Amino acid sequence: MDEDAHSEAAPAVETRDVPLAGIPSRALVATPKPASLPVATPIPKLKRPRRRWPRVALALAVVAGGAGGGYYVWRQSQPHLAAGLAVGNGRIEADEIDIDTKFAGRIFEMLADEGDMVKPGQVVARMDTRDLEASLAKSESLIQQASQTLDAARNTVVQQATEATLTQQQFDRTNTLVKKGFATNELLDQRRQALNGANALLSADKDRVNEDGHAVEAATHDAELYKVNIADNTLVAPREGRLQYRIANIGEVLPAGGRVFTMLDIAYVYMDIYLPTEAAGKVRIGGDARIVLDAVPDIAIPAKVSFIANQAQFTPKTVETKDERDKLMFRVRVKIDPDRLRARADRVRSGLPGVAYVKFNSAVDWPANLQGSVAR
Repeated sequence: MDEDAHSEAAPAVETRDVPLAGIPSRALVATPKPASLPVATPIPKLKRPRRRWPRVALALAVVAGGAGGGYYVWRQSQPHLAAGLAVGNGRIEADEIDIDTKFAGRIFEMLADEGDMVKPGQVVARMDTRDLEASLAKSESLIQQASQTLDAARNTVVQQATEATLTQQQFDRTNTLVKKGFATNELLDQRRQALNGANALLSADKDRVNEDGHAVEAATHDAELYKVNIADNTLVAPREGRLQYRIANIGEVLPAGGRVFTMLDIAYVYMDIYLPTEAAGKVRIGGDARIVLDAVPDIAIPAKVSFIANQAQFTPKTVETKDERDKLMFRVRVKIDPDRLRARADRVRSGLPGVAYVKFNSAVDWPANLQGSVAR
């Protein structure tokens, strides 16, 4: 029994030839019996990924539907124009006028500020003109001096004219006496020489009067020039409008042409829009228009077409087909009536966005929301 147990516990052996020197050709080498192989774990089957294209397609369909709906709503919100009307968007603009210095100088006084409404000729600033005033005073002194010299020369002419008259009378009497034999020819020659001398002096005095007169005129012109320069150093508003920017301040030294203020001319307010070829070709200068600002959409401001560009602003590289020609856009300017603006000067603004409607068919009536009576 012990043998059986030992035989069961002993490992199995096998014999094989070991071709090594010094070792018997057939030796017993104990090798362990290979243990039983482990049971193979079953490999799970890979799940095939689900196709996501249905979800993507659904998302695209939702986006497309939303975009289509938004576009439909946008189209419905746009104004439906009747035939004979065109529309374009733009911004209200007013002509800007720079109030500049004519000469280099220092700002002496500021009499206005940004946002002020000014009238034509209203003084908004003054430059330092003390040097010009000194030159003006000198010129006025020269005028006074030249005037006194001129008066003296005129008095001399009067005196010399009297002398010339007397000498002429003496010559005439002597000439008569010589003919009657009561005077000599020598005396007549003396009277003639005296007369010639008196006339020469009279002519010289008259020339001196002319010279002194020119001196007075030159001094007067210098004074007038200084007065003009002093007046030009008083900066005034050239038109009625609003001061938009103040560029400089008191005490600053500016070069000739230095800006002090920029103002808006409220008498020239307009909006530039761009119309396609078909509409721009039908619009005429002086045509009726309406401007509607985004800030006040319930008010239609009457205007007139004042400018149409003769060249397209947006031009494709090649213009061969009608579709490409329709891409050409022409600038059209609509201007608001100055009288209407003058009555509402405090409401004029620049840069406000809006749209302008242009009527190129006089037979078409304005819609109710664009009637001129709406504007107020």
